[in-house]
Amino acid sequence: MKGKKIVLGITGSIAAYKAAILIRGLIKKGAEVQVVITPAGKEFITPITLSALTSKPVISEFFAQRDGTWNSHVDLGLWADAMVIAPATASTIGKMANGIADNMLITTYLSMKAPVFVAPAMDLDMFAHPSTQRNLETLRSYGNHIIEPGEGELASHLVGKGRMEEPEKIIEELEKFFEQQQDLAGRKIIITAGPTYEKIDPVRFIGNYSSGKMGFALAEECASRGAHVTLISGPVTLKTQHPHIRRIDVESAGEMYEAASREFTDADAGILCAAVADFTPESVADHKIKREKDDLVLQLKPTQDIAASLGKQKKPGQKLVGFALETNDERQNAQGKLERKNFDFIVLNSLNDKGAGFRYDTNKITIIDRQGYTDYPLKSKREVACDIIDKLVRN
Repeated sequence: MKGKKIVLGITGSIAAYKAAILIRGLIKKGAEVQVVITPAGKEFITPITLSALTSKPVISEFFAQRDGTWNSHVDLGLWADAMVIAPATASTIGKMANGIADNMLITTYLSMKAPVFVAPAMDLDMFAHPSTQRNLETLRSYGNHIIEPGEGELASHLVGKGRMEEPEKIIEELEKFFEQQQDLAGRKIIITAGPTYEKIDPVRFIGNYSSGKMGFALAEECASRGAHVTLISGPVTLKTQHPHIRRIDVESAGEMYEAASREFTDADAGILCAAVADFTPESVADHKIKREKDDLVLQLKPTQDIAASLGKQKKPGQKLVGFALETNDERQNAQGKLERKNFDFIVLNSLNDKGAGFRYDTNKITIIDRQGYTDYPLKSKREVACDIIDKLVRN
């Protein structure tokens, strides 16, 4: 934590008194703390107390004085290594999830380039209400880390009854995050993501339902841990956030094959998350095919097998991770794919699991290697990405 810059957001909760303990613990660990407090938060703990602890003026309003001097939420977003919102009320969580920028804390959050940690604080009924849970899931899908009591790790389930986690535990979560943040420093990792489109004619194609969310979450996770990431993406609407992600946009399986083969040559690891078409039309019409008869026969040919090719290309020291989306005999099929493609491990998800697969913000996976398998519960795709990269680092 030494030298880390932390923006601490404080909201209007009785648990605001814990913020003083949290600040003292962070500073003792060597961190620099800047407090941003909501107007309601000042009803529970005074800015004078917070300023005395941080040796910095507390930021609450957009304008610091009547002479036009203003506090820049953009500068705070660039300054910080992490933002912690503790306590986070139901109101603030709702505003964060829906982009309601009506105070300095929310505008700072929306401008934040660093990871954000949220420690909810409210009564059980408010915490358990579907709207609160929906807002928390939205924040998780945005890549925020939700810290709830009793977990000992980043939370993913309804636990803790809304009570704010103790300051010591919040500091432990931050320390764990910063410790793992650079465990891929200097590594080059290529990741394939999204679908491929195989053209039939200028307006039609063969494709699939992949949104690219899992692959993009993996790219952000690797980059946040110090890796230089090359993300080879099929046609999706997602955008990357981390500056260490270099994106190569492709459309067809052939284009993805060429890019992946080229980029894997000097990579430390490859993660093949894309849903690549197995077949492509033998010929592509140069004009829109008209409906002139009752049937249309398409002749398809196999696409080049990216996974098999990279598995053969893999050199000692390189790692290769595959994905298997199955509908039946899931583990057996994934185990066979692991062996055929020369993967170091494979990530299995099943369309039979509710909340997993294409288009969801959540996923439920099993990681299989040659020693066995590990099942994971349903989590946000950002949390799943963390589990997968933890496995890659340990492997």
